[in-house]
Amino acid sequence: MNRIVAGLAIAIGLAGYFWYDSMNSGGQTPQQQAQAERLLGAANAQTAEADVDTSTVVEMQLGNPDAPVTVIEYASYTCPHCATFHTGNYKQLKADYIDTGKINFIYREVYFDRFGLWASSIARCAGTPEAFFGITDMLYATQSEWARAGGGDPAMIADELRKIGRLAGLDGETLEACLTDADNLRTLVAWYQENAAEDGIQSTPSFVIDGTTYNNMAYPEMMSLIDEAAGS
Repeated sequence: MNRIVAGLAIAIGLAGYFWYDSMNSGGQTPQQQAQAERLLGAANAQTAEADVDTSTVVEMQLGNPDAPVTVIEYASYTCPHCATFHTGNYKQLKADYIDTGKINFIYREVYFDRFGLWASSIARCAGTPEAFFGITDMLYATQSEWARAGGGDPAMIADELRKIGRLAGLDGETLEACLTDADNLRTLVAWYQENAAEDGIQSTPSFVIDGTTYNNMAYPEMMSLIDEAAGS
């Protein structure tokens, strides 16, 4: 998914409007409308121009933190190529390098749209890296279902994301709190922007292997780069 990183704050801010509009125009219940208003406020809060402390964002990582090679993946939950990687090559990478402790693997979310941000907030709502990666697997395995729910209707997509959260053991109150936490959403967006700028991320999935950024690649090429970085 090749998209230039630009206008993100505006896109995320407008997300709240479209969410609210879709909920308000469909004869929704007062409870559903209240949920829409909370998401509208959370989305709009992200457009404020202010310094944001991103040190509170937890790096989601697997493998050996002391491994000689670190592999960072930048991916969006709504990116089809990212889903292809996670349902295919990622499993091989995990078996060959992550589970064996040969690398430290870090996953960093990219926010191209509001749906990816909502999915990220639910995955991180689980708290632990293990639970995060479990929900991430679910999100990618079912991406074609939840990301296209109702022909792209925001209300239906959010409902599908809630279902995934509940399957992962999160209760409704916790899910709503995570989805409407404006401070957390703003922090996640700022964190993404900082990382993307530092590593020159322009598309997803992208990989930073031993400090060098690469676009999506075939698994044999990735193996070669990792092995070279490890000196093997």
